[in-house]
Amino acid sequence: MKILLVAATRAEIEPFLTHFSFSDVPPFEKTISNYQIKVLLTGAGMVPTAFSLGKAFSEEHFELAINVGIAGSFNPSIKPGDICLVKEDTFIELGAEDGDEFLSMEILGLGKSTYLPKPNPLFTKHRNLQEVKAITVNKVHGNEFSISKTIAHFNPQIESMEGAAFFYGCEQAHTSCIQIRAISNFVERRNRSNWNIKLAVNTLNDTLIHLFDS
Repeated sequence: MKILLVAATRAEIEPFLTHFSFSDVPPFEKTISNYQIKVLLTGAGMVPTAFSLGKAFSEEHFELAINVGIAGSFNPSIKPGDICLVKEDTFIELGAEDGDEFLSMEILGLGKSTYLPKPNPLFTKHRNLQEVKAITVNKVHGNEFSISKTIAHFNPQIESMEGAAFFYGCEQAHTSCIQIRAISNFVERRNRSNWNIKLAVNTLNDTLIHLFDS
């Protein structure tokens, strides 16, 4: 099976690349346990993700794409270091304001803003992961009012800056996909001292290594 492994930054999957002795320069390709793995580093944010995916899908066919990275948690029971499998992801800023009301793309009749994964039935090793509802944002939350408003309107469990763009790109390319996220922080007023990026990266990569090493 040919798999595209997608991450925003190299730092998020550096332990995985080191463990399997990937090259220090592109292209990052390796055969692991009969899986042909190609790593795509897109850059942070939904626009770089969509562009990089579109380019990759125009050049090669993949049976499965896997998006991995860190994320913030809205749910106190989903803590830093936890690993999640995203069951749906939404562009929450895509739409229009009508006074205090938000009009989604669905309401406007201009398309959709929520996207779902389409796992490859031959790749089932991820099924023991906790499933979550995610949102994708251009601006990560750090204001109490906007956080409470987002929770009230969308009831998300985690947020990232790339997830929905990844699902969108895979849907357009008719490519099976899953998204795995490790929690680095709670979504609250910005407080870097409460973040644990190292823990999130370590647990994310331990999960990835186990997926392919076993």
